[in-house]
Amino acid sequence: MSSSAAPEPEQVQQIFDRIAPVYDALNDWLSFGQHRIWKKMAVRWSNPQSGQKFLDLCCGSGDLAIMLARRIGATGEVVGVDFSCQQLATAAQRVEALPQLANRITWQEGNALKLEFPDRSFDGATMAYGLRNVINIPLCLTELKRVLKSGSIAAILDINRPQDSIASSFQQWYLGKVVVPIAKMQGLSEEYAYIAPSLERFPTAPEQEKLAIEAGFQQAKHYSIANGLMGILVLKS
Repeated sequence: MSSSAAPEPEQVQQIFDRIAPVYDALNDWLSFGQHRIWKKMAVRWSNPQSGQKFLDLCCGSGDLAIMLARRIGATGEVVGVDFSCQQLATAAQRVEALPQLANRITWQEGNALKLEFPDRSFDGATMAYGLRNVINIPLCLTELKRVLKSGSIAAILDINRPQDSIASSFQQWYLGKVVVPIAKMQGLSEEYAYIAPSLERFPTAPEQEKLAIEAGFQQAKHYSIANGLMGILVLKS
């Protein structure tokens, strides 16, 4: 991993608070709507069943939590945790328009490195674009493992660090020439410029698998998607 300095937790929190009002729209523009497909893939890999209790860690504006709520049914429960109160407010507003799901989801402000749940609280978990932003990935994975029941599955979606030189070059070009200029039009160029250095610090796919096993997961498999630009780390507790 790169030795570039990571931002302080408060800095990352402030970034996500500032981008909350346009976060969903920017994700649609920057991924051409594909992020919704990738999130559906992560939810399917986590294998939610009717009546289960699921955790959506670093839930952001609630995309995955809402998808999970549709799958776990009226007797299930989803807890969405994020450290950005503005993102949680956006998520809560979205669910107000979905009254059939509102009583299935609980939104909670929290720290991914110190989850306020007892051991083995959840039947499964998802996480989208959060692992790359925590300041201590091994601790985050250890906490995630702690709150999962034995045999349950967690699916973690994030930007991938492609090992292929062509894909890597394209990714760098796209982040610098497409992502930041589009964000700049919303007055958020600095907020989105952090993605490239955060990716430099992010573990590669094999490193992620190794860290997950060291955190106590029985199985860890990283799947590259979107031509290697994105990845889903699937973990069995």
